[in-house]
Amino acid sequence: MTSKLQFMLQLIWPIFFATTALLVYRQSNDPSALLYAALGSAAMGTWSSVATTATGALQRERRHGTLELLVGTPTPFALVMVPITTAMATMGAYSLIATLLWGRLVFRVRVVIDSPVAFALTFIVMVLSVALLGFLLSIVTVRYRTAWVLGNLLEYPGWLLCGFVVPLAFLPRWADQLSWILTPKWGMAALRAAASGEPWIGSLLGCLVLGLAYAALGGVLARIVLQSARTHASISLT
Repeated sequence: MTSKLQFMLQLIWPIFFATTALLVYRQSNDPSALLYAALGSAAMGTWSSVATTATGALQRERRHGTLELLVGTPTPFALVMVPITTAMATMGAYSLIATLLWGRLVFRVRVVIDSPVAFALTFIVMVLSVALLGFLLSIVTVRYRTAWVLGNLLEYPGWLLCGFVVPLAFLPRWADQLSWILTPKWGMAALRAAASGEPWIGSLLGCLVLGLAYAALGGVLARIVLQSARTHASISLT
């Protein structure tokens, strides 16, 4: 919200994703396919807002000269970073609303949610789990000067592996198996199941468990990275 560039990108990208996906799926004249594309493009905005920005979060703090201050605070570093990545992931709420409204007004996609409560719950859990994945990415890439490039590289494979707009059944089996470790894949499955009235609890639990695993792993890696940085006085990479 304080970066004009990021604000405009986060404002425009979800509409761009939705337009592209719905133009493709509209050729099938299948309402269920349009709903599939609408929900998938909404989730793409959540993933994109985290993958490309979380990986460079610590680099931005380093560039602004505030990383040392964050590391030196009494608050555990993990509790400093998780709110940052969560703030990025909550842009997914705008992405969901904007995408569904855009699909309804422009493409006449009628979105009927069979279980609104379950749909809202699954979306909240998916956003939080994606935020925790962003936290892990920010820690893993802290030692790379061009970490934001890694985030850009992860964005497009994530779209495919999470099944946002391309069914995983169309991908090789190894790609489907690789997607099991990604929370957006489980969150997307739970979201679509809740919208269509199918069983969604199993996918939601998978999303939640993976998110907690990301948090635990990120916390351990944060301590290791910071201890190494303190030992070698290399937190600023200079």
